[in-house]
Amino acid sequence: MIGLPSLRALDRTQGTRIWLAVEAADMGCGFDRLAERARAVIGQDPLGDSLFIFRSRRGDRLKILTWDRDGFVLWYKRLEAGVFKLPTVKDGARSVELRASELAMILDGIDMTKLKRAPRYERGTRTKQDSGEKMAV
Repeated sequence: MIGLPSLRALDRTQGTRIWLAVEAADMGCGFDRLAERARAVIGQDPLGDSLFIFRSRRGDRLKILTWDRDGFVLWYKRLEAGVFKLPTVKDGARSVELRASELAMILDGIDMTKLKRAPRYERGTRTKQDSGEKMAV
């Protein structure tokens, strides 16, 4: 049995991105239909290094799709009671990118709507040409 990659593995892999589709998906969808939803709804290549999360209408089921070297892998989790508490997203958003820690919290039953992320420094990727100013060396 293959499990989801660990948080440590996901955090070390800078190329791995985690995408949550905002609108509910039909849980009868298999590999190919979910891959097409990754393209159409999320706007990402399902053959890349990303995880794609899809939720059921009731919110008690999640499917996670990813590409693994030579084929798709699909994880499916159904809660016996309750629903997954997903993060709040901006109006009109079709998808949202998650951190590995956020995915772990969702799967562990932590209510993402009750969390508040403290502002942190985030290094920009601007170059001298982008900013129009000299950068310190």
